[in-house]
Amino acid sequence: MTNSIRWTLLLLFFVNGCIHVDLFSGGNALQETKISGEGSDKILLIDISGALSTSQESGFFSEPSLPARLKEELTIAEKDDQIKAIILRINSPGGTVTSSDILYHELQEFKRKRKVPIITSIMDIGASGGYYVAMASDYIFAHPSTITGSIGVIMLTLNAKGLLEKVGIQPAAIVSGPNKSMGSPFRAMKDNERAIFQDVINRLYERFLTVVQEGRPNLSATEIRDLADGRIYTADLAKAAGLIDEIGYLDDAIAQAKKHAKLTEAQVVTYTRRSPENHHNIYSQFKPPTVGPLGFPQINTKTVLGALHSGAPHMMYMWMP
Repeated sequence: MTNSIRWTLLLLFFVNGCIHVDLFSGGNALQETKISGEGSDKILLIDISGALSTSQESGFFSEPSLPARLKEELTIAEKDDQIKAIILRINSPGGTVTSSDILYHELQEFKRKRKVPIITSIMDIGASGGYYVAMASDYIFAHPSTITGSIGVIMLTLNAKGLLEKVGIQPAAIVSGPNKSMGSPFRAMKDNERAIFQDVINRLYERFLTVVQEGRPNLSATEIRDLADGRIYTADLAKAAGLIDEIGYLDDAIAQAKKHAKLTEAQVVTYTRRSPENHHNIYSQFKPPTVGPLGFPQINTKTVLGALHSGAPHMMYMWMP
């Protein structure tokens, strides 16, 4: 085997994510990075961004799933008495029902143990599962150009029966009961199957409404149900409806965190897996990059959309036009 072939094969291993390498000194331990501010007290900035999923992102660099990363960050923060408040910087259209609920649950548990305020700052989008997670906070800011809302559940599936017939493929399933193959992408959905799925969606929807009721006690159950028809809201509409508390920027959220925590000054910090090489600020992204072919960001990652490749139905708190 020639050297050129060896190098080609090695490159293919890296490109396809078969090899994971930690190139950062210090291993995978999270490190605290100061962003701004002074004093001994700290406000922790946590990112909730992208499609919410329990899948681990993989590629040339490995990154834990979002629930795993949040749990890790909150575990560190729980032991640090200087953490006096948390800011959630949310930029997400939502994701799977379970991942949304896990993130919400972990934040609620942290508040129960530490009793520190959590302030949310929604950036471009905080819809569906993104809004669900925000319900764990004590005060919600939205950027003037934010899109939020989309309170509801969507089930994604597909029907490939016509396509399979065109290519001459006829799938067959042997099942233990008449509803075992419900949601199969290889045939049309039956009325009774649709009714079963609708019941499941309705139950998950009611859970969403309950979470919103707990997070927005200023709204009645009737008002929430009227607002929760799946529509999206601009920041001004969300403010008028009572879905958020204030329209403002990330600096305003920091000021509100200080006010809630009764602080006159504080450092704003975050946790990252690599030593800072640049002068970070409150708008910096702290997620390690994933790489794939040709240089090569965001290739070979597992996302909510990637899960659809299985063809199985997926229940989601997600805005997906």
